[in-house]
Amino acid sequence: MLDLQSERWAELQHAYGDASNIPALLAALREWPASDCNSETWFTLWSSLAHQGDVYDASIAAVPHVVAALEANPAKAGADFFHFPAWVEICRFRQDAKVPEDLEAAYRAALVRLPVLVGIVSQREWDPAFTACVLAAVAAAKGQHNLAEATLEMESAALAADVLDWLANR
Repeated sequence: MLDLQSERWAELQHAYGDASNIPALLAALREWPASDCNSETWFTLWSSLAHQGDVYDASIAAVPHVVAALEANPAKAGADFFHFPAWVEICRFRQDAKVPEDLEAAYRAALVRLPVLVGIVSQREWDPAFTACVLAAVAAAKGQHNLAEATLEMESAALAADVLDWLANR
């Protein structure tokens, strides 16, 4: 995993330029819940690293950090901890974006850990949105990119019911 102190972050790119601001945001996630990991932190990460479905080399570098933060406190982690790595992988696949060689081992290892973390959080209550994110994370980690994306689109029980109705009546 790319060290948060590494100067490489300044070489990586995100939607708004170099990624030198990303380590501070990822540090907030890693220290969560003791730190101020709030909606602004997530908004900036999403806006910078998964902007309108585009992903960047900084997005790839960030995924292992998000998964490590999830691993540190899975019982309290929100849906974004599963949604973000799933979405980066879905978009990476759609764009046919290559994973930089120096980031590949950590990125792939983070994806592999997602299904295990789903098992850990299975003891808690899941609302439909959390369920969609968790299922999408497993699908993305297993290379089922279209299934992962479709699952994210059906985060409401009502929409899932509509899709099932449409399938039954087509």
